[in-house]
Amino acid sequence: MSEVVKRSDKVAFYGVANGETVAYHRMKGFTDISISRNPKEYSRQYVDEEFERTDVVGYATSMSYGFDQHIGDAVHEDIAAVHDSELLGTDAVRSIIIVDFTKKGSTDKTFVARKRDFAVIPDGEGDSMDAYTYSGTLKTAGDTVVGTAATEDDWETCTFTEDSASA
Repeated sequence: MSEVVKRSDKVAFYGVANGETVAYHRMKGFTDISISRNPKEYSRQYVDEEFERTDVVGYATSMSYGFDQHIGDAVHEDIAAVHDSELLGTDAVRSIIIVDFTKKGSTDKTFVARKRDFAVIPDGEGDSMDAYTYSGTLKTAGDTVVGTAATEDDWETCTFTEDSASA
């Protein structure tokens, strides 16, 4: 019998800059991190055929996000700063690593992961009476890099190593 993949088996880590270095912190307290692939299609109908053909020619991957703000959470503080400061261009681009805990890496302590840059696109905030919330979308700002993730603090943070095959 097959086993269902739990939502908590695929965890996102958000790159927070600290000077010249970036630390990847687990995205905790999020009520939404859902991925949309948003394929770009090329459709046409040839005169000698009675049907239309469609090819996927690109993607505009995005992730919607929503979270209850927690004091002292580095990810929440960074995204709130993007909202509050109305950052533009590359100032609003962050790296996200998605770690797939259902797929072991090359060692027992690593897992397959994908890293990609996203633009933080703020949408709303403060729309709950229970907690102060932020919401928006992370939109693709670069290619996906396949690799492995490891941790030294029980997956509070992670490090990423690009696979040599995808380099």
